Amino acid sequence: MAKESRPRKLSVYLYIPNIIGYIRVLMNCFAFYICSSNKKLFSVLYFISFVCDALDGWFARKFNQVSTFGAVLDMVTDRISTACLLVILSQVYRPGLVFLSLLALDIASHWFQMYSTFLAGKASHKDVKDSTNWLFKAYYGNRMFMGYCCVACELLYITLFLLAKNQNENLTKVVVEAAKQNSALAVLLVLLLVGWAIKQAVNFIQMKTAADLCVDYDINKKHKA
Repeated sequence: MAKESRPRKLSVYLYIPNIIGYIRVLMNCFAFYICSSNKKLFSVLYFISFVCDALDGWFARKFNQVSTFGAVLDMVTDRISTACLLVILSQVYRPGLVFLSLLALDIASHWFQMYSTFLAGKASHKDVKDSTNWLFKAYYGNRMFMGYCCVACELLYITLFLLAKNQNENLTKVVVEAAKQNSALAVLLVLLLVGWAIKQAVNFIQMKTAADLCVDYDINKKHKA
């Protein structure tokens, strides 16, 4: 009986979802290159790149091209693009420490989660069925809910970027004045803030849960020694 042929290394690099990932990287590079000269084009390109995050996942499942490389490329692209936008916002708004703190939480949370996933021998960092936290399980267990939170978070950052007219803007003042001038924008900001707040809560829960798993691993390792 003939053995099933193994995919070559180059073929994995050329999976359709991975090609979409490369396009996302190039799109983000160009977007950040022109972010100070063309804020609207930057926002459009950044959001298209973000939407492609869901698109490459669909193609991966559709054509049976799920790969560890693709998952890592996907997460690295997400984290770097969000990090770059948060750094820009930290330079535009006061207090900038707010955005740098969000950046630190985002990176720490996902790094802990990826490493704890590796220790637990799980195939995906989204496998949280054994978690006891209902919000954490709801976030990763419902694609629509997770999608809303992620979209709300990124759209909020893009909106704040577009609202800023000068350097060192007061964050609260800009948001309040924009909401007062446009009722539709005020409703949008509320919807975005809710999704953003949930995502930050999940990031914190994720970091704490993953840290506990790493500590439990250390304790069990010493116990077996």
